[in-house]
Amino acid sequence: MRLIATAALVGVMLHAAPSALAKQPTVVDVPNGPAFVKLPGRKEVNARSGQDLVNNTVLRTSKPGRMQIKLSTGRQFRMGGNALLQLKNSTVKLQRGALIGWIQPGLKNRQPFTIQTRLATASIQGTTVFIELDDDKLKVFSWEGEVKVATTSGESYTLQSGEQLLVELNQPTITWSSPVKIQEAEASRRLTKSRLINGFATPMDTLQDIERELGVKALDRS
Repeated sequence: MRLIATAALVGVMLHAAPSALAKQPTVVDVPNGPAFVKLPGRKEVNARSGQDLVNNTVLRTSKPGRMQIKLSTGRQFRMGGNALLQLKNSTVKLQRGALIGWIQPGLKNRQPFTIQTRLATASIQGTTVFIELDDDKLKVFSWEGEVKVATTSGESYTLQSGEQLLVELNQPTITWSSPVKIQEAEASRRLTKSRLINGFATPMDTLQDIERELGVKALDRS
């Protein structure tokens, strides 16, 4: 009887293993505060490295705050400035602020990483994207690889490495235009000055790919 019971217990554990061992989203690094985490039904608290998160968690930073998050899918992003977003499964819903998201090279799960705003959704697959949303503009920039953008008004765009989609929001009517390739000097300036690329505990997984693709160098060599 004991052998049967033990076998049955092992069977239950094996059956439950995928959900029981499922990885949670995690705060990877908080180089600067103020940075905050609000779990569903809980009060907002200061973000700290190693902190476990759950679905529907709300994350917020205020200048000069910034932090890095790793999702359960392995996708990662950094947020900063006056940023506010919510985790929705494998999707990030950005309400305001700046965010850079990427997929680790060689990651087996190649499902797209989507970042939603009230105006458009950016989808990346093995690439690196920067998004900034404030009262005046929405900026989507492909640091490396292909980024697909679908707007809430029905337009669709595909950005390649070094291309930017910029929409001015302080106009009577929002007008979308095709992505524009930025100059190498501007790409270099952004790469060396960006507080979402430089100054974290470890460099981004895709930093070498970005440098190789755009022919520019970052400061971050932690």
